[in-house]
Amino acid sequence: MINRTIKQVSKMIKAENDLSRFSEIRIEGVCIDSRKVQPGNLYIPLKGRFSDGHQYVEAAINAGASAALWQIDVPNPPEGMPIIMVEDALAALQQLAKSYRDELSIKVVGVTGSNGKTTTKDMVASVLKEKYKVQKTEGNFNNHQGLPLTILSLEEDTQVAVLEMGMSARGEIEFLTKLACPDIAIITNIGEAHLQDLGSREAIAEAKFEIIQGLSEKGLLVYLGDEPLLNQLLRSAQNFRVKTFGKNESNDLYPVSIRQEGHGSIYRVNGIEGNFHIPVLGEYNVLNSLAAIHTALELDLSLEQIQKGLNSMKLTAMRMEMIDGYKGSKIINDAYNASPTSTKAAIRMMEGLDGEKNKILVLGDMLELGEDEKDYHKQVGREIDPEKINYIFTFGELARHITEEARHLFPEGHAEAFMDKGELVKKLKSIVKEDDYILIKASRGMKLEEVVNSILADQKQ
Repeated sequence: MINRTIKQVSKMIKAENDLSRFSEIRIEGVCIDSRKVQPGNLYIPLKGRFSDGHQYVEAAINAGASAALWQIDVPNPPEGMPIIMVEDALAALQQLAKSYRDELSIKVVGVTGSNGKTTTKDMVASVLKEKYKVQKTEGNFNNHQGLPLTILSLEEDTQVAVLEMGMSARGEIEFLTKLACPDIAIITNIGEAHLQDLGSREAIAEAKFEIIQGLSEKGLLVYLGDEPLLNQLLRSAQNFRVKTFGKNESNDLYPVSIRQEGHGSIYRVNGIEGNFHIPVLGEYNVLNSLAAIHTALELDLSLEQIQKGLNSMKLTAMRMEMIDGYKGSKIINDAYNASPTSTKAAIRMMEGLDGEKNKILVLGDMLELGEDEKDYHKQVGREIDPEKINYIFTFGELARHITEEARHLFPEGHAEAFMDKGELVKKLKSIVKEDDYILIKASRGMKLEEVVNSILADQKQ
């Protein structure tokens, strides 16, 4: 993490006051939550919708913070304490992160995309750890506050940082990529997330493509070559090298074969000898791993290191997380987020699983899809194959449209809509048998992990 004197930090963020009496005090790490301050931290008081961090500055310093920022437009700064006056606390946090990143001798991998960016980040980090000291974005620290905090948490001797970049509007990825200055940029795909804000897939593609704005001249862009929108954007921007991945044989890397087995996927890649294994199901996860392979080859990892890194990867919770469930069933917890693209891909994965046991879909609302949200849900329902899926249960007003479209294809009682999670759990418990697969997927706001937790709690009783 950042370790600098107050004098050095003051220069990095252009402090507005004289700090000569505190100049040699050392700052180790930063914190924006006064309840989580560690000794030596720089406390950064941010203004939120319902609270202002400035009211906790004295408490943070008394808890061990070496110093704190203070916005010059906020009255009554504490006297006699190491207070660094700045014009804007959030802007100072971002500037401090940019200055620190520029001082580090480090390779940066930036990851964005509509779906799969967290999984891809996890894959890339797992592989690169076979050769380098690696740090990655933790949790959802991927926005205008989280990314600076992630950068400031980097150790001086870290060799590679794998940074996830999220967005909800145009210009946000451009800001983040110019802050992080990636040497390698990855775009996983273009989906429908943020249609409500951006209006079209074309606009989403343009927003994700902003990641090239911070890419170094000798940098590498790795992207899903199956996406026409990205191919079109690439024609007008070629100041960097490019590698593609995808299903089509026109890509630099593509899977020659894929086999789903138990808790993972085994597959072969064009031009590379031997099998790869990832401990997660789904063709789309295999494709994401190709981006990790591109990155590893760019950074001179051996084939053996790449295979070992992919095989040992651990996913962030609620991203295709395989859990031993009720009565010996297998729960695939993918409840962190959902869009039409990722939901259809998850359903295809379930349809492709071998075996005679039941395959059960539990789907919740897909949010932020704009005025056509009902049609997107209906389309998902129409594309579920009753020959390959045994049950479809939904939760939420929008997800109800999935069931309505699918119901006429399924036997009575095999496609039902619920508005109560308790009733949904009761139904699941009444039908599930040993070795059944249950997919749980919805947008974050639906909190379908509560269904998973309820099932697991009942199993322990």
